[in-house]
Amino acid sequence: MGNALTVRSVSDGKNMEPVVQEETTGCGIAASAALAGISYAEAKRTANALGIYADDTALWSETDHVRKLLQEFGLSVSPKETPFESWDCLPDKALLAIKWHVERDKPFWHWVIFVRERGDAKVLDSRKALKANVRRDFGRMKPKWYIEI
Repeated sequence: MGNALTVRSVSDGKNMEPVVQEETTGCGIAASAALAGISYAEAKRTANALGIYADDTALWSETDHVRKLLQEFGLSVSPKETPFESWDCLPDKALLAIKWHVERDKPFWHWVIFVRERGDAKVLDSRKALKANVRRDFGRMKPKWYIEI
């Protein structure tokens, strides 16, 4: 499927900005939008065209849909999840699984983006209820694993 969107490269010299999720369970779409440098609405349209919907509970415990969306945007995505060890050990760009928990024998998490630009480390969190979507309160976040971008 061809992508008609113009996707801005994350390495084009501009700082990455958070994209706030417009749906309660849209953190994967919002993270993908931020990584691609596009709006939530643009990412949602592409996701929906690929059969990816934020409210599809079957996708809440999988990583394939986010990988598929990021690849559609032309981004390179690691094929594996790497256990989180420390903030210093993270690559310069990664999708992090935080708030990881199990409900009815199924894992759930919230997607955020870790980015290190010109020595400045931050987390872009799409959660609408946050006062600031750029986070540096690393001690409060408890990542389970990450996917290198």
